[in-house]
Amino acid sequence: MLYRGYDKPGLDAQYFMRARHPDWEQWFTKWTAWSERVRSSRSVKSDLSFGNHPDEKIDVYHTRYNRSPVHVFIHGGYWQAMNKKDFSYVADGFVDAGAALVVVNYTLAPAADIDEIVRQCRAALAWTWRNASSFGGDPDRIFVSGHSAGGHLTAMMASTDWRAFDKGLPANLVKGGCAISGLFDLEAMRLCYVNDKLKLTLDQVARQSPIHALPENGPPLIVAVGADETAEFHRQSDSYAAQWLAKGFPLQTMRPAGLNHYSIVDALGNPRHELTRAILAQMGLPEDPTRT
Repeated sequence: MLYRGYDKPGLDAQYFMRARHPDWEQWFTKWTAWSERVRSSRSVKSDLSFGNHPDEKIDVYHTRYNRSPVHVFIHGGYWQAMNKKDFSYVADGFVDAGAALVVVNYTLAPAADIDEIVRQCRAALAWTWRNASSFGGDPDRIFVSGHSAGGHLTAMMASTDWRAFDKGLPANLVKGGCAISGLFDLEAMRLCYVNDKLKLTLDQVARQSPIHALPENGPPLIVAVGADETAEFHRQSDSYAAQWLAKGFPLQTMRPAGLNHYSIVDALGNPRHELTRAILAQMGLPEDPTRT
């Protein structure tokens, strides 16, 4: 056995979502078309640079309210696929409810390793704090969510020592987060097919696994995993949630019924879905997207 009772094919099967869900292309096609519609119909500032690398870009979706909470979304794709523009549709879940939305792009593996990807996401959050007022956002109300690899990156943002990253930043830059179908124990990634491109080392697993990088003071978190996801995705979320709770940090866990690894992130485009409502509540926004 290679890892937790799995041999290599068994471990790969736990994480190879495309084989588990043969309709995966339909989800990607849906998101592409939906996101294109959102970009053409909503007020958005596209491809703003938060760093010097050409991949270090964000899209900002405005709300009609002033000093709105800011929701930062980090996409998944096992750190080696997808793009911020694949997830513009998330704006439909948050902007009308009163949140400004920032969708983050980062350099993909193998062009960047996990250390650089985490650094880029931290730089994107720092940019958001410094520039929130320019797009109607409140720098004192920044929240983050992410799916799959983005769930990992969300957890790493929640664990960041922001003063160590940049002494000009507030220690509590992130006021809350939602890690969706996250990957918190990177040893599983090092041993399965994902590492063919990611190239994780043992040192990186120790340094960049959220389950081993808990902060001294953690913000409120939602840890969500679809009820229809694999045993390993449930184990990842359950183990991380238990560690977060053991530290005494605020935690809400969710297992939305009938959702798999693709449909759970699709839900973020619906402001009335239970997962989106939970995130809106975390930000102090009403569940009713027709907020007045």
